[in-house]
Amino acid sequence: MTTSNAAATGHRRPPAPQHGALRLSLADLLGPAAIASVVAVVFLWIRNQGLLSLATVDTAVGSLGLLTGLVSADLMLLQVVLLARIPWVERSWGHDLLTRRHRWIGFASFWLMMAHVVLFAVQRISRDPASALDELWKLFITDPWMLFATIGTIAVIMVVVTSVRAARRRLRYESWHLLHLYAYLGVAFTFPHMLEDGADFHEAWARTYWWTLYLFAAGVTVLYRLGWPAWRSLYHRLRVAEVRPEGPGIFSVTMRGHRLDRLRTESGQFFIWRFLDGPGWSRGNPYTLSAAPTADRLRITVKIAGDGSERQARLKPGTRALIEGPYGTLTARQRRHPRMLLIAAGIGVTPMRALLEDTAYAPGEVVLLYRYTEAEHAVFADELRQIAGRRGVELHFMPGPRRADDSWLPAGVGTHADDAQVLKELVPDVANRDVYVCGPPAWLSAVRKATRSAGVHRDSLHTEEFAW
Repeated sequence: MTTSNAAATGHRRPPAPQHGALRLSLADLLGPAAIASVVAVVFLWIRNQGLLSLATVDTAVGSLGLLTGLVSADLMLLQVVLLARIPWVERSWGHDLLTRRHRWIGFASFWLMMAHVVLFAVQRISRDPASALDELWKLFITDPWMLFATIGTIAVIMVVVTSVRAARRRLRYESWHLLHLYAYLGVAFTFPHMLEDGADFHEAWARTYWWTLYLFAAGVTVLYRLGWPAWRSLYHRLRVAEVRPEGPGIFSVTMRGHRLDRLRTESGQFFIWRFLDGPGWSRGNPYTLSAAPTADRLRITVKIAGDGSERQARLKPGTRALIEGPYGTLTARQRRHPRMLLIAAGIGVTPMRALLEDTAYAPGEVVLLYRYTEAEHAVFADELRQIAGRRGVELHFMPGPRRADDSWLPAGVGTHADDAQVLKELVPDVANRDVYVCGPPAWLSAVRKATRSAGVHRDSLHTEEFAW
């Protein structure tokens, strides 16, 4: 472990906001609106079915089947809206938080959908056990629009199965992302049977409610997932300027473009990148900026982990780049204190290197703890030393394997103390700093636990996982 601390350039720090300061935006209305939409669906069910529908076994099974289907459809649409890349939602909540809530809502919607299918199947079979197969054929195939609904349900099942962590570990990111797009097909294919056969769609106001919900979800998706990125890519005209090796299996790609300042990109953010270098260009990959953005240049640093990243290692100067973004809240905008602690593992140092470059802070106010396994994996070691010397950053290199699976520290460091105690020894005032963390999920979880045990307020802990 080495340390460097020297004079800085005189960047002036902003005043730190206090804990408890009220910071609201339009995005904060999304949570109450989501809850209100579920309440509206339950009200719609009560209005049309009535609690008396639960009086007998047969009507109760059908009525609960309808309720689970309605709530499942509502949650599916909320999923779509959460990851529609709406800029003011992304800036307020952050992509990591949106992704986690998307997963929770997705699994809840899936199990409600399964309950919906099973309950209606049970009702059909119980009415005529002797013709069970015929009844199921009608229910899932020949009833109006039910074949479409069955196809949509199969698509959603496929998406959910491939979203389970064990399955995702076996898939390339590009394959998983392509399969995930079938969720939109599932949502679209299940809607017609609701309009045709749903008892809760007979009234004009109910149809208006659902049509509004579906059209809003479709509209924001088309606008922010397709239209807005297409316009930005055309306007900013990003092209590859340089591809440079940084270490074994790691390289940086520098792009130049037109009026990139209008993107309002901040250090610590990422884009979804597509490079027009041949077949496979349509599969996007998320990469964080590894240098402070300028009016004509963006730089990313990529670790080879799949076909997409291998292709990008062979990019030629002049190759056109398409972008979605910027996304992410691992930025200086989130600061609550003058002092900062940056903790990174492996390729997770990329946003930290950008933050160190252009964030406003005074000499001695920033500490960087950088974890990696081998010396050859210390990406940007020389650049980090230069920034540390120029701006007065306390820099700790922490090489070696982790001392335990549930620890973020390398072997041989703080062997007689727990992770939180070692952290407080390295950075005694850690509880009074903003802490930025980026790295693999398991390692990040260990850091999160240690920082909280060391007294870091949850609002002062800013994280981004290098995972999908």
